Amino acid sequence: MGGNFVATLGKGRGTWGHVARLIQDEDWDSILLVSNEFCQENFKPAKEVGWVLVNSRTGFETLKDTIKEKLPGGDISVSLVSGIGKEHMALLAALKEAGKDFKIVTLTGNGTKYY
Repeated sequence: MGGNFVATLGKGRGTWGHVARLIQDEDWDSILLVSNEFCQENFKPAKEVGWVLVNSRTGFETLKDTIKEKLPGGDISVSLVSGIGKEHMALLAALKEAGKDFKIVTLTGNGTKYY
């Protein structure tokens, strides 16, 4: 599909495969992962990615603003399959506040789906 991929990536490694497949199987212009230092050190994506390192104990406004500063321009596809609710909310609030349209992307039994 192309465009920019933005995903949250949490410590729960059970969801890493889903994010890894979305990175590997799609032709993205850029990839941005919202995560923490643990995930940055241990997650090994097949392609080059950018990172927004956050501390989930930080206040919501700080999380949102940190993410908002790094959002790419153009078409954005978002995955929230990994990570925690606070990071998900901060990403969605950052997208909304920045006036960014986005699609939700996920893997299904019938391949990659966009909503």
